[in-house]
Amino acid sequence: MREYPCPQVPAAWSTGAEEVSHGCRRYAIPQLVADLKQIVARSADEHAILAGVRPLVRRAALSAAGWLDKRIYEVHPDVGYGVYLLHEEPDHTLAVLAVSWLPQHGIQAHDHGTWAVVAGVDGPERNVFYERIDDRSRPGYAELGKIGEKVFGVGDVIAMPAGTIPSVWNDTDALTVSLHVYDKHIDHTGRSQFDPDARTESPFIVPVMS
Repeated sequence: MREYPCPQVPAAWSTGAEEVSHGCRRYAIPQLVADLKQIVARSADEHAILAGVRPLVRRAALSAAGWLDKRIYEVHPDVGYGVYLLHEEPDHTLAVLAVSWLPQHGIQAHDHGTWAVVAGVDGPERNVFYERIDDRSRPGYAELGKIGEKVFGVGDVIAMPAGTIPSVWNDTDALTVSLHVYDKHIDHTGRSQFDPDARTESPFIVPVMS
């Protein structure tokens, strides 16, 4: 497991609720959740929410020493990745998850059914972005066109409005981990997975590990 140094936190971010360990402050998941609640309470504008959430998720990713443990490095044997729930409100909103990926594994194109902010925690991950180019009139059918690609590493952040369609892949020879924040738990949004080659769309539920 990677050893994480104490992150350089701007003074304006310092709060009494932060954990202190080994002489440095860490941004704990409960404090991340409290700050997320304040942001979504202030505005219903998705652009404003993503702008506010993005630096918080980066800060939590760089403070992984406070929440990353060995269990998160375990993956589901049937899918090649592990999804761990760190927080979820009773109505399934404000879901915070850690996701681990086996080497040379990932998830093909999918949507989230909600906005999403993802930050690298351990190792680089490649995201390919698509858009729907069919008229969405045929159930189970979807045509996608590639519109971009980004490899992000530790502390890098991707903020995705609702409707974004990415695929994710770990091209490395080591297991990778990323931190994911969603407006609503992705297993409760009715989201889809796509096969760009077969031009199919199907419901997508991920197995959440305990």
